[in-house]
Amino acid sequence: MDNVLRILLAPAAFLYTSVIFARNRLFDLGILQRYEAGIPVVSVGNINAGGTGKTPLVDLVVKYYSSRGLKPAILSRGYKRTTKGVRLVSDGRRILLGSREAGDESAMLAHKNPATIVVVAEKRKDGVDFITEHLAGKLPDVLVLDDGFQHRQLDRNLDIVVINTAAPFFEERLIPAGRLREPRENLDRADLIVLSKITDTAKADILAKKLPVKGKPLVKTVTRPGKPVHFAGPDNPPPERVIALAGIGQPEGFVASLEQGGIQVVSQEFFPDHANFPVKKMRSLVEHALQDALSIVTTEKDYFRLLSNRSILETLSQVPCFYLPIKIEIIEGQKLFESMLDQAVS
Repeated sequence: MDNVLRILLAPAAFLYTSVIFARNRLFDLGILQRYEAGIPVVSVGNINAGGTGKTPLVDLVVKYYSSRGLKPAILSRGYKRTTKGVRLVSDGRRILLGSREAGDESAMLAHKNPATIVVVAEKRKDGVDFITEHLAGKLPDVLVLDDGFQHRQLDRNLDIVVINTAAPFFEERLIPAGRLREPRENLDRADLIVLSKITDTAKADILAKKLPVKGKPLVKTVTRPGKPVHFAGPDNPPPERVIALAGIGQPEGFVASLEQGGIQVVSQEFFPDHANFPVKKMRSLVEHALQDALSIVTTEKDYFRLLSNRSILETLSQVPCFYLPIKIEIIEGQKLFESMLDQAVS
């Protein structure tokens, strides 16, 4: 964002800052009351918008609790969905809504955890009420709150904040002049800091020392790409030369993951986070792929959004199409991470 635009947006950023400060202060003083869910709540969130690796961490938390024999449920806002209010995405047996109705992240989490209840609600309290009223016979053992750091109305047993080491926020400004959702100092409210997308451990150590918190438990993670998964078009061997297609925050990490796997990215097409892919542009990409014998590779999150768009899928099906699955791996603090998750439900 250039300096002229930052200056123009400065008044709006100041107003946003004032509202955030006042709201947090009211919660701190107990004037705004926090709602207790009646079951343990683990929140995963961030303080800067987009691309931190928050959703893969939610997936990791859910899988950890499931491996311990517990029944987790996921509660999310369902960002950019077409529906409103409370919606049941998955009842733990059937996936009831797609990406368009549930939001990209919620649909992806439901597919990756088919035995887990997934609910979306703008107001998290309404989502909790729905779970306790409609699923009373099979209440979850723990509620995993996706993107919950700013949603202070719902009390939680563990507050995890994810920070992307590939794009740290030290020079960022508050929305709308920048990408910060609240001041850096508010990290002190977190119980656990998770550094994500580490590619250089020495740089990650330097970043950790610069964080505006002292003595907070800290876990370090890396992103591991899997093998590309075929989903449309000719089922060719794994791609070697590709067009990278993404509508996510910080798509540069996606390209780096492809190249890390030995895939040559000939061309790339990026759209804003959660954006719908234009049919006309997809036709152009397909023509390019056919002309140069390329495959199209997209992100796992974008893949679930594509599933909800039949016309786009039909267009892409003329060429080999793949998505790149990723997972988070803890490289430092594994026992600490598991211990804090265990304490949250004890």
